[in-house]
Amino acid sequence: MRRPSPIPRSSTPAEEQELSVADEFAQRRTLRERLTPGSPDPSTTEAPASDDSETLPISPYLGTWGRADSSVPLAADATPARPVPEPSETPSRREPLSPRDLWKATRARRKTLRAEIRRFTQRSRRRRLTGIAITAAVLLVIVGSVGAAYSPLFAVQKITVAGVQSLDASVVELALADQLGTPLALVSTEAVKEGLSAFPMIETYTLEAHPPNDLTVRVVERTPVGMLDNGAGYTVVDAAGVALLTSAERPEGFAMLEIEGGVESPAFAAAGKVMRTLPAALRAQVEVVTASTPNDVRLRLFSGAEIAWGSGEDSALKAHVLELTMAKSPGFALYDVSSPEAVVVG
Repeated sequence: MRRPSPIPRSSTPAEEQELSVADEFAQRRTLRERLTPGSPDPSTTEAPASDDSETLPISPYLGTWGRADSSVPLAADATPARPVPEPSETPSRREPLSPRDLWKATRARRKTLRAEIRRFTQRSRRRRLTGIAITAAVLLVIVGSVGAAYSPLFAVQKITVAGVQSLDASVVELALADQLGTPLALVSTEAVKEGLSAFPMIETYTLEAHPPNDLTVRVVERTPVGMLDNGAGYTVVDAAGVALLTSAERPEGFAMLEIEGGVESPAFAAAGKVMRTLPAALRAQVEVVTASTPNDVRLRLFSGAEIAWGSGEDSALKAHVLELTMAKSPGFALYDVSSPEAVVVG
């Protein structure tokens, strides 16, 4: 009886894949030999003798190339992956958190957050603190200075009057004695003006504070230009017509003013400007000043010489030319400087 042939074993997917890979490599090799010049034709080449030696499978050396399953190791002796422990059938159940635990967790989270904020804002906080410190120091200095200026530490203890010539400085200081004990910052200019109003010779004044306790009053006196005969006595006036001194008898050292129209007229303004421009030495030699118009100012000296001055224009130049002319040509009865470029003597 004939023995039945065995049923061929069906190939597994892995073996089929290995065969397909081997066939692909063989096809590529054949195509490369055909395209390479000088290579023997595989159709005429005899097949090599069959090798009965055992052939090892190439699947361990191909790795995961072309496979959907990537769990195959790259080499036969590769170390297998560590087994993952299977979870227990009955997982442990967590106990519910109490309100105290929640509060502690929230507090710890906020504490950590604050620490991180402080760490990242350290430089800006340092700058802010530095700015606050500088501002506080400046404010402290300002407040301290203002407080000290208005405190009795800077009160007036000494008043000095400077710039007086014909007035007595001690009398003026006595008139300002009500400012003693007042802080320098609180000295009233109105009160000082009221105290100096009793001295018509003072034209202007300035206050100078010298901490901690000194107050200096620097005054500018008016310049007397002559005296007016008012019938009942004599009044010394300045260039603005302000009465500086009143006397029943004629005071010495002042020229007599004979001006048409009085102190409010343009002729008086021109005569006052001329007398104020004259040097003090030449002004002391003038006995009488006459002016009928602003352009007709004339001076008469104690020596009897007359000076035709003209208008009040260029008074400084005329005074300089007059001094030079009188020094070069003394003893003349008339000096006409109405035109300073061409002086006439006679």
